[in-house]
Amino acid sequence: MSDIYILMLVALAVLAVIDLVVGVSNDAVNFLNSALGSKAVPIKTLMIIASLGIFFGAIFSSGMMEVARKGIFVPGEFYFNEIMIIFMAVMITDVILLDLFNSLGMPTSTTVSIVFELLGAAVAIALIKINSNADQSILDLGHYINSESALLIISGILMSVVLAFSIGALIQYISRIIFSFHYEKRMKHFGAFFGGAALTAITYFIFIKGLNGSPFYEDIKDFLKGNELYIIIGSFVFWTLLSQIYTRLFKKNILVLVIIIGTFGLALAFAGNDLVNFIGVPMAALHSYNAWVASGIPATEFSMGVLAEQVPAESTLLFISGAIMVVTLWFSKKARSVTETEIGLARQGNGHERFKPNFLSRIIVRGAVNLNVLTSFMFPNSVIKNIDNQFNKPIIDLPKVKPYEIPAFDMIRASVNLMVAGILISIATSLKLPLSTTYVTFMVAMGTSLADRAWDRESAVYRVAGVVNVIAGWFLTAIIAFIAAGVFAYLMYLGGAPIVALLLVLVIFLLVRSYLIYSKQEQKKKEIQRLEHAEINTINEVINQSSGHISEVIKRVNKLYTNVVTDLSKQDLIKLSKTEKHVKKLNAEVNELRSDIFYFIKSLDDSLVKASRFYLSVLRYLQDITQSIEFISTTSFNHVNNNHKNLEKDQVTDLIEINKKLHQTFESTIIGFEERNFANFYNILEEKQQLLNHVSDSIDIQISRIRTVETSPKNATLYFGILLETKDLIEASMNLIQLFQEFEIQENNKK
Repeated sequence: MSDIYILMLVALAVLAVIDLVVGVSNDAVNFLNSALGSKAVPIKTLMIIASLGIFFGAIFSSGMMEVARKGIFVPGEFYFNEIMIIFMAVMITDVILLDLFNSLGMPTSTTVSIVFELLGAAVAIALIKINSNADQSILDLGHYINSESALLIISGILMSVVLAFSIGALIQYISRIIFSFHYEKRMKHFGAFFGGAALTAITYFIFIKGLNGSPFYEDIKDFLKGNELYIIIGSFVFWTLLSQIYTRLFKKNILVLVIIIGTFGLALAFAGNDLVNFIGVPMAALHSYNAWVASGIPATEFSMGVLAEQVPAESTLLFISGAIMVVTLWFSKKARSVTETEIGLARQGNGHERFKPNFLSRIIVRGAVNLNVLTSFMFPNSVIKNIDNQFNKPIIDLPKVKPYEIPAFDMIRASVNLMVAGILISIATSLKLPLSTTYVTFMVAMGTSLADRAWDRESAVYRVAGVVNVIAGWFLTAIIAFIAAGVFAYLMYLGGAPIVALLLVLVIFLLVRSYLIYSKQEQKKKEIQRLEHAEINTINEVINQSSGHISEVIKRVNKLYTNVVTDLSKQDLIKLSKTEKHVKKLNAEVNELRSDIFYFIKSLDDSLVKASRFYLSVLRYLQDITQSIEFISTTSFNHVNNNHKNLEKDQVTDLIEINKKLHQTFESTIIGFEERNFANFYNILEEKQQLLNHVSDSIDIQISRIRTVETSPKNATLYFGILLETKDLIEASMNLIQLFQEFEIQENNKK
């Protein structure tokens, strides 16, 4: 019988490794984003610093392991076989859930997921036990669940959201009032004090308070106890003097040092607080197994009250876990997409917005604007003017600085992010509360962004929508974690080993599927070649860059048009639906390019006004093309989805013939743009003119068909719509070709 539990331990160990990988991929943004966004240090240096912080934090994290053992449920109320089912359900759910959010590029809380998974699985098994006991009812659920501890943990997590946002906003506002955006001069006078205060807070709460509960705390406990005030004062004096020497003697920016130490400290706090989320459950399972084997009692009769006892730290496992986390930090690609989400919401200034406005974000922004108008009457104009002056941002010369090298925010905000988040997380760690590092770091970053006026009238509605979506994802995490873990625990209790094996196969399938889908999505991102605006210095470079971009767009439109005609002729609703999604995505990408036209024009030299006009024309024709294919796709999908009559055989035949000729013409066009051989466009224009004539003839034939033969009005509407939009699509592509052809003629005349 013990063989099944050995296999479960092996499975839990494997799941722990996978959980470390997917968990760190999601949580890496918590300690990297401030340094990445401010570009204070090179990326490799930053990774080394964060790796050291994670490694040491993992070793110091043993005090948090008790949460997985007894923080959520009462272990003495469960038998060994039930505990193993709970632990298996939790780890399977955690791996699937975290990988899902990583694939979506959304930061979620590994702490919330593990807490609600433990709660859901424990509740499911407790309900089974209650149902099998005639003397108990649903009211006895409190005997199985550590409700007081669970409520304390959950309330602490929710409270951290409010506190992190509020404290981050307050500290950032004060810091900006003192230093402004032009902080270089004031840093000479006040930088040492700011550095001293920031580094004192980081070192005390992270390096001293963060040791509480670790194996090393007993060695220094007597020294720390009662001397906290002296340590704080001494640290402030030491760091202030060091900051003064660092800035005056070495002529270095103290903010860089704050960001370096803050990143190390936050990585340390992250590993110390969050390692329990990844290996706490497997370690508890190992301790449970050892206790059960030593007892000699059957698994269905051995009470797990032993989990309530203190256990020694597994230093070897902590060491291995730290190493896995460090390796993941260096090689995880999904961590980058999660990082982009948070930095995008926190960045200073405008640009591409990932999230779309929603009803709630519009209401919040509108209310904030009205509130700002009302509060402006409460203060004298001179005070408001002086405050506004502190928020005047420096003007960056875009032609001289590549856009992707411009920091998302400055080092003042990065320092505040690290300082506030580090303090809050370390306080929770010292109290052995599994505070959500994601919630804290994300809400601190959002609070400092708001206080820094990063959310202006141009971007606020998009940023607020993003924050709302992320927070909604957090609640969704809790709900999914609770339900999924409960269902998995129930299934494993009923089905035993076969269900456990089946669920493990499901995990493997979902992870492989997620990897393949993510890889495919990353590849698709490269299909549309984006213009490197800041590197374009001549009209020829605009031509070369946009030619490759146009060839990719036409290639996709060519495929989409063929799919629509084929699927419409077969009345294949599922494929039409998929095609419509791809069309909408393509249209959104072209619209994104149009929204970036301001930055493109601003980045060009004054001598390239012609390039701006040329690029505007390219985008206009590309938008005409994508709008035409979107109309064709949408109307075809709606026609089939509404169960209207099939197109007539003659209509389908004609569309297939048009598609065949259009496909050939598009293939020639793609080759011309890929090879930058615009001289061959004369032949292509002749082919397209013939195709236009063919489409016009088809329209005339359909008019005659309506007048002489009884047909479906819906079919006629669809058919006319497809033909007319096909004409627009052909004409727009012809205009693109003529645009480049005219350029070729001008270049030849110059020669």
